[in-house]
Amino acid sequence: MLIASILMATMAPAPAGNVDTTRAAFTKCLRAHLKKQLEAKVSEAEFALSVKSACETEQSSFAAAVTAANRAGGDSAADAAENAEMQVDDYHANFTDKFKDYSSTNTMPGE
Repeated sequence: MLIASILMATMAPAPAGNVDTTRAAFTKCLRAHLKKQLEAKVSEAEFALSVKSACETEQSSFAAAVTAANRAGGDSAADAAENAEMQVDDYHANFTDKFKDYSSTNTMPGE
């Protein structure tokens, strides 16, 4: 029984690795959304609203991974969830700022 538990623990993905993978997927999706919205020439206010509902699957996966990593690190459920929410909000704010920068210079981000 002990050996089975050890094997299961070693086969489970590391929380930090899962955070990195889900973060990459989330930012890739946000980047694609940013480009689409720049091409559509939406307003800054429209983008700020749309970015929060874009990439819901990737956002949920990222938030869950951050929460799990924080819980594994000893944080309470409430603190872990709050940290995940803050990180998601930071990405939304960052991409909103990028949108403003690109739209004000009428440029597109590179790959």
